[in-house]
Amino acid sequence: QVQLVESGGGLVQAGDSLRLSCAASGLTFSSYTMGWFRQAPGKEREFVAAIPWTSSFIYYADSVKGRFTLSRENAKNTVYLQMNSLKSGDAAVYYCAATGRISNLRSPSYDFWGQGTQVTVSS
Repeated sequence: QVQLVESGGGLVQAGDSLRLSCAASGLTFSSYTMGWFRQAPGKEREFVAAIPWTSSFIYYADSVKGRFTLSRENAKNTVYLQMNSLKSGDAAVYYCAATGRISNLRSPSYDFWGQGTQVTVSS
C-alpha cells in the first residue's frame, strides 16, 4: 500500500529554518505530483507548495513564497520542503500528499496523505 512518511518537524524559534522530508513508498513516485499542506489548530487545511512529477513548475502559497523551497529527489522517492525565516504563523501540522494530477494543485483533493509532522515556532 501507499505510504507517505513525513519527518523533520520540531520546535524552532522565529527566524530559524527547518527541512521537512517526505518519503514515499508503494507508488511510482516519479509519476506523482507531490504537495505539502498544513493545518493549524482551529483552521482549515491550507496549501503550502506542490511540485508536479514533471518538475516543470513549482507552486507556492503566497504566504510562503520566497521563504520555502520545495524539491524532489526521484531516485530516493523523497520530497523536501526547506523552510527558512519561519514565523509564528507557520506553526502547524504539515502534511505530505500525492496526486496523479498536474493541474489545480492547490486543491486538497490529493490521492494519498501522510500522517503529518508538527512544526512549532516560538517567538
